[in-house]
Amino acid sequence: MSKALCIFQCLLLMLIHSCVADVGTAAHYGPPFLPTACFGGDASQFPSSNMFGSAGEGIWDNGAACGREYEVRCISAAAPKTCIPGQTIQIKIVDRAETSVSRPSARAASMVLSTTAFRAIANASASLINIEFQQV
Repeated sequence: MSKALCIFQCLLLMLIHSCVADVGTAAHYGPPFLPTACFGGDASQFPSSNMFGSAGEGIWDNGAACGREYEVRCISAAAPKTCIPGQTIQIKIVDRAETSVSRPSARAASMVLSTTAFRAIANASASLINIEFQQV
């Protein structure tokens, strides 16, 4: 196989991958975590890994987002070197960002990640990052 054909195939695969994901923003929040919008305050619904988040209005879908899982990666931020390169996480939606007890670091984000999840893909000093996400 020629080098040019190999490069073309790699670029095509990257294009296909990015076509199936959505792009949005993510903020972060800390305790207290009470999944009132999704699970009536039942904290047993939190993943033991603490990799969870709240749905922003764009993905809330009248509560259908509850329990959905997403792969998320940081793609950019206002400050250079905020994203941790090559890191992708999987989170579970446990609440609605607009009504969560804990306030997000930035408003109107596509999703608000737990501090643990946010730190896995970005520098915790950032309040808002641009993300690529896909339901799994």
